[in-house]
Amino acid sequence: MKVIITGATGMVGKGVLLECLDHAEVEQVLLINRRIIDLKHPKLVEVIHTDFSDYTAIVDELKGYDAAYLCMGVSAAGLDETRYTEITYLFTINLAKTLYGLNPKMTITYVSGQGTDSSEKGRMMWARVKGRTENDLLKMAFSQAFMFRPGTIIPLRGIRSSTKLYQFFYDYLMWLIKFIKFIAPNSVVNTTQLGLAMINVTKAGFNKKILSPKDILIASKL
Repeated sequence: MKVIITGATGMVGKGVLLECLDHAEVEQVLLINRRIIDLKHPKLVEVIHTDFSDYTAIVDELKGYDAAYLCMGVSAAGLDETRYTEITYLFTINLAKTLYGLNPKMTITYVSGQGTDSSEKGRMMWARVKGRTENDLLKMAFSQAFMFRPGTIIPLRGIRSSTKLYQFFYDYLMWLIKFIKFIAPNSVVNTTQLGLAMINVTKAGFNKKILSPKDILIASKL
């Protein structure tokens, strides 16, 4: 498989990237980033792109891929709905439209989160925007489309969150996350499981379009 990953400088995207580089059935990984990552690998190709509202300048480099793992995202903290919608919804949908025009038979996965509001009418701004993004991705006629809704995520393989608040919790409250995992094992996933789940649903499909943490754990073992 040849796959595209966005958000590889973030915790989830980095986790997915590492699993793709290690996987025998992934032959090439294309990253769309604003800056070069500190990683070299024979499978890795990087495209540096700054305008995520328009992918015209790199369209020729996006052809011929089997899957796109859309992991790009930001925290809603400190952002109004207009700006959060631009980053979360428009950047993702514009890329998806471009990819569909080039590779309509590809699989896409999108990382949203538990609590995402499919009705698009709830009180939580981030949940409405994520819900709208999921809904519009599912309306596209890709060969396969899966929405990943992880809850608590444990970073492995030395990965750190680029969000300072999240990293604070990982640094000082990992004991609590592990306790939650102990008492509710299906509520917590790690970055390795996320990456393996994306690869596996690309290869084998899945019986749900929206995957909960429990579904992600199942898909990681397919």
